[in-house]
Amino acid sequence: MNKAQLKNLGNKYKFDWRNYYTGQNLVSVRVASLIFFILNAVIRVLYLVFPLSLTRADNFPEFNITNWLFLGSSALFYSFSYLMINIYRKKPKATAILSLFIFGFAMYLIVCGMYSSFLATSDPKNALILYLIALSTVSILFVFEYYETIMLIIMAALVFTSLLIWAQTDPTEIVYNELISLVLLGGFYLISRYFFSYKFNYYLQLIEIKEKNLEIERSSDFKSQLLGTVAHDLRNPIAAVETLAMVMEMDEIDAELQENLNMIKASCVQARTIIEELLESARNQNTAEFITVRTDLDQFMAGIINKWENQKGSKTIALNCRVVPAWVQLNHEKFQRVIDNLIGNALKFSRERSTIEIDISKKNFRIIIEVKDHGIGIPKDKLPIIFDAFTKAGRPGLKGEQSTGLGLSIVKQIVEKHNGTIEVESEEGSGSIFRVNLPEDGL
Repeated sequence: MNKAQLKNLGNKYKFDWRNYYTGQNLVSVRVASLIFFILNAVIRVLYLVFPLSLTRADNFPEFNITNWLFLGSSALFYSFSYLMINIYRKKPKATAILSLFIFGFAMYLIVCGMYSSFLATSDPKNALILYLIALSTVSILFVFEYYETIMLIIMAALVFTSLLIWAQTDPTEIVYNELISLVLLGGFYLISRYFFSYKFNYYLQLIEIKEKNLEIERSSDFKSQLLGTVAHDLRNPIAAVETLAMVMEMDEIDAELQENLNMIKASCVQARTIIEELLESARNQNTAEFITVRTDLDQFMAGIINKWENQKGSKTIALNCRVVPAWVQLNHEKFQRVIDNLIGNALKFSRERSTIEIDISKKNFRIIIEVKDHGIGIPKDKLPIIFDAFTKAGRPGLKGEQSTGLGLSIVKQIVEKHNGTIEVESEEGSGSIFRVNLPEDGL
């Protein structure tokens, strides 16, 4: 199945897959060598803490020497793994040296487990747990090609046979041990190929997700470019219609024609507003450069509220800053649009002689801006979609002001570009609170 999948993917993905798992294998070498070193270090400490108990054990001299060898060799593999990982990071490509290093470490683990089983008893079939652990570890941690797995099995079988002969085992016992070793190596092959398949399928999913994300990104860019182009080109004919309506008003006209011209001009204003928001949405999605400056939010907000003084009518806008100064990184032009939109919405849905409260506070190194009104509130079913583009949550204001369904979507885009978040709390008949959360810029 693996060969068929690789064939379907083509040569490019064959090499990409090999390069990918080589990097993963190198990390596995580093982790496994560190764990193996720590295990042997713990054994060495136990030798020092309980010398009498352990030194009386069978084969202690061999265990003692082997422990020192394992400590030294695992430390070397750990050091070399760092060197190999650095080589791989400079050029993430599977090379013969990297593959040989990984293969050598896998063989080293198998031989260590095998030799430890022989040290435990001259008849290894009675103590094959360490051999089994080594084979299982290698099959799970490392990804090997089919031929590499076969080579590991052949080499492990040859080493095991050599150790049986070295241990001068009885011929009958040799046969029994060889059969057990073959069973373990057969299990190693099956587990190794299973994990190869599993990891390969995971890699295919990563490739597929990456390609889908790229397609989505391209579609989004195309949509934004198309949106911006169409919106930009629509401005001129709408401006022409509005100009013609104004020219017609210069002549003597009756009340019915004046009413029709007023409707035309109002429609042009609404269309122009929609176009500007479409262009703003496209700009926010396409702008790679987003310049911010360190800003005292208290002064920034006070300046914006001063500009609203002539437009608020009988309503009041109250600013309460509990953090002075409240330093944040802002793009002034973009963030003013956020505040203007939130204040505009609050005024649009608030009754006469009501107060719009703007509160600035700080919590966990975050600056929080709350824009609170006591208006008609937002229906509960519309809250989850209120920040969506072209949302159906948009409603006319109390004076009939129309909504494009883009304002709060643009607000969210701009806030997120400031590494912030925005949320809303509302109850019908009691008003709404829009809460903007920004990272504090504390020097």
